[in-house]
Amino acid sequence: MWHYPQIDPVALALGSFQIHWYGIMYLLAFGLGWFYGVRRARKLEPWNSEMVGDLLFYVALGVILGGRIGYILFYDFAHYSQNPLDVLKVWQGGMSFHGGLLGVTVAMALFARKIGQNLFQVADFVAPLIPIGLLTGRIGNFINGELWGKVTDSPWGMAVYDPQVQAVVIKYPTQLLQALLEGLVLFIILAIYARKPRPAGAIAGLFLVGYGSFRFVAEFYRMPDAQLGYLAWNWLTMGQVLSLPMVLVGAGLMVWVYRRQSRRAQTQKVG
Repeated sequence: MWHYPQIDPVALALGSFQIHWYGIMYLLAFGLGWFYGVRRARKLEPWNSEMVGDLLFYVALGVILGGRIGYILFYDFAHYSQNPLDVLKVWQGGMSFHGGLLGVTVAMALFARKIGQNLFQVADFVAPLIPIGLLTGRIGNFINGELWGKVTDSPWGMAVYDPQVQAVVIKYPTQLLQALLEGLVLFIILAIYARKPRPAGAIAGLFLVGYGSFRFVAEFYRMPDAQLGYLAWNWLTMGQVLSLPMVLVGAGLMVWVYRRQSRRAQTQKVG
């Protein structure tokens, strides 16, 4: 059994100015994303390091605005409607991946228009970078001591103080599970898949299938948000409701782009 180390969420305090680990994880995500993006750009036309930097600026805005707005709308609208200033307290957590994904999609569409590419081309470039942010973001959740899983007697459980029952209980460290699946494992899958030329949209489709599947599974171990609880059958969560369409859209996208590629190849043979 592991014991939660009670990490101070504030990495550095200079008087009233505080630097939170959660913010550092975001900076680390964009730094590593830029590094890997530049490496990918060397092998892909017409990408270059300057374009990667510009793209990440668009993506950063999409993640922050979309993630925050998505959390407010999907998970806790009642609280933020009564406490509007809490919208600005992003260092306390409260970011929705699904909202962030919608924000990133809008950002990618705007960037694609700017550089004269289609959305699928930009999405395929971005998709392998996203798990890097998921990995660091879930580590940030762990440091903040949030998004714990269910109480368990499993050897994979972690002893953590629960303020609701005012006692130490054993819970699944689902932040680390998600960091592993949605972050590291998904990154490896996409990095390997993206090594060879793929039809435009295929890499993005695989990302949607991979993330949606991993998130759906992880939700069985997570505790649902207290303000929402289970939505149905005493197990269905909002995370699963938002993830299932990702799997379906991603799978449909992959089938469609490969069929389109096959039709084009047949047409060229006939011609």
